Amino acid sequence: MSQFNLLNSKRFLPLFVTQFLGALNDNIYKNALVIFIAFTIADQTEIESSILVIIAGGLFILPYFLFSATAGQLADRYEKSILIRRIKLMEILIMGLAVVGFITQSLMMLMTVLFFMGMQSTFFGPLKYGILPQHLKLHELTGGNGLVQMGTYIAILGGTIIGGALIALDNYGIAIVSIIVLGVAFGGWFVSRYIPVADAADETLTIDWNFLSQTIYILRYVISEKGIFVAIIAISWFWFIGATYLSLVPTYTRDILMGNELVTTGLLTAFSIGIGSGSLICEKLSSGKIEPGLVPIGALGLTIFAIDLFFIGTPAVGGQMAMELSEFLREPIHWRVLFDLTMIGFFGGIYIVPLYAMVQHRANEQLRARVIAATNILNALFMVVSAIIVIALIKLSFSIPEIYLLVGLLNMMITGTIFLKFPEYLNRSKILILEFSKKS
Repeated sequence: MSQFNLLNSKRFLPLFVTQFLGALNDNIYKNALVIFIAFTIADQTEIESSILVIIAGGLFILPYFLFSATAGQLADRYEKSILIRRIKLMEILIMGLAVVGFITQSLMMLMTVLFFMGMQSTFFGPLKYGILPQHLKLHELTGGNGLVQMGTYIAILGGTIIGGALIALDNYGIAIVSIIVLGVAFGGWFVSRYIPVADAADETLTIDWNFLSQTIYILRYVISEKGIFVAIIAISWFWFIGATYLSLVPTYTRDILMGNELVTTGLLTAFSIGIGSGSLICEKLSSGKIEPGLVPIGALGLTIFAIDLFFIGTPAVGGQMAMELSEFLREPIHWRVLFDLTMIGFFGGIYIVPLYAMVQHRANEQLRARVIAATNILNALFMVVSAIIVIALIKLSFSIPEIYLLVGLLNMMITGTIFLKFPEYLNRSKILILEFSKKS
């Protein structure tokens, strides 16, 4: 059965749409806020806009450290569809505060809303990934995860474009963004009402509200489960790579490729199309199984095309003015850039989807949501480390192509070490390649 048949299933479609709308709203708001800070709020405060943007990013990630352990406990303790609906109601209230913040141009309220949005996403994550194994059969899990990853990156791209473009409209930008974020929040809550019941994994669980002790507990558990832990580290490493690329694309476009904002959007679109395609093809490549053998193939592609971006260097085709997208696309070397970013996304999808399916399948059913919560904690940590390292490398005068090369080489070293220590991945890759060669 094709994974697209899941989109006709009541077991999957309401959850897919709910998570898509949530990711879309997150990114509409985040990017509208960044533009609003840079062009409106910055003039009303003594803090530099670049610093405010960094603070905004930190506020969105902070809840993952503070609340993930609690979110995992709640998702294991209670019926999941009810919790999802309550979280979606909370999103409507949060977006109501966002509207007030935009209208009053209150930086404090807008930043508070961003923190609450991060908190809402923190509580939704363990539910989203924890509910999939309850609603999907084993042979559907890879395809379901592929659809979720595809939807997430389309939502990220769509939210980035919508939020940034609409808030910049002179007269009606604030009003339009306010209506959209409220409307999307209502839409998410409405669709969530159709998510089927998913019974509590452990009704005897007593919630420990001490987030620090619970964070330590669940991290110790995943570290003790070597097969799960290595998959989580591999997932978090992908978030490190993704955060590095996405944070550098605007500067790469402006300073290296000499393109304008539309060129940046084009590059981000190429990456998103790639990761969506890679995520979707996983089901076909794995024949519906949870296939660790795809992970080394994805890792190899990530390294090859990152290194090729370095060899492209600085194309000597830019003029004094930032190029429009149509002008940018006239140069063959720029199609190579687009191809590389598409392939990085494509192999990223092949890499990440089996890992999420492995974690969901191998985690103890009573602890599954908490394992997902631990994954989110480590993902957030790796993203913060990515930001720190990128800033440090730029301060050390590394060019962006050199950073891409470094990431590609690091990926080869880190994933190579994982595959050597855990031969399951490479062994399955060899079998998979042999199967493909026989079919061809």
